[in-house]
Amino acid sequence: MTFLQVPLADLRRSPANGRFLLTLLAVNFVAAPLVAFALASMLPGEQWVLRLGVLMVLLAPCIDYVVVFTHLGRGDARLILAATPVLLVAQMLLLPVYLGLFIGERAMAMMQPGPFIEAFVWLIAVPLALAAATQAWAARFGAGKAVADAMGWLPVPLMAVVLLVVIAAVAPNVAAQAGSVAMLVPVYVAFAALMPVVGSVISRYAGLEAGAARAVTFSGGTRNSLVVLPLAFAIPEAGALLPAAVVTQTLVELVAMLVYIRWVPRLVPANPGLAAE
Repeated sequence: MTFLQVPLADLRRSPANGRFLLTLLAVNFVAAPLVAFALASMLPGEQWVLRLGVLMVLLAPCIDYVVVFTHLGRGDARLILAATPVLLVAQMLLLPVYLGLFIGERAMAMMQPGPFIEAFVWLIAVPLALAAATQAWAARFGAGKAVADAMGWLPVPLMAVVLLVVIAAVAPNVAAQAGSVAMLVPVYVAFAALMPVVGSVISRYAGLEAGAARAVTFSGGTRNSLVVLPLAFAIPEAGALLPAAVVTQTLVELVAMLVYIRWVPRLVPANPGLAAE
């Protein structure tokens, strides 16, 4: 239902946008790692688990609900939706490399492709197919339109329910590690505040039009916590602290997304001087 808010029929008519894709990759895999590394380096050196948690989640761009928030923030959700497979493959390949550079070779060995593949199937491919079928049904039959209209308001509440269930399941870990994860909140807040500015500046220099620039800006600030969380649980030597570090970022990001919806359109105003795509 998440993708019902995006006009999927227009997706195939959207021209390939190489400039958008290059800008998106630059923001997520060049700028974001630099910001993440700088912020993580401020944590105590002995807190390797906290550093690992921060980097795992901040180095992985979101591939699911970023589409909805981009749409709500008046960005071009079609572009970000079309780019999700590229974002997923890129983070699968680069996350172990980045963690190896910053944490060590042990971190590279911890990364497994399974959660990323499952995420693509269940968070992207299956919902996308169902949404496309529903929209096609709605375009031809009154009953389908009624169902689509009735389901149109559900994505955000359901997304909130999923996140609340995940957070509730890990809440005891967060509470038990409150003293440690508290030092991560300023790191996550700083990332959430810096990346929209970074994304908007890079998009402006790339000459993107407003909708595409807003999509890049949302992507730069939105992380892949729901996919990274299974990876955190799969590292037993990190204990409960690693999942707690990941979920703490989710809590900060939920608040940030509400701010982004109003802030990003002002940060990236419609500007006829920008190059048309």
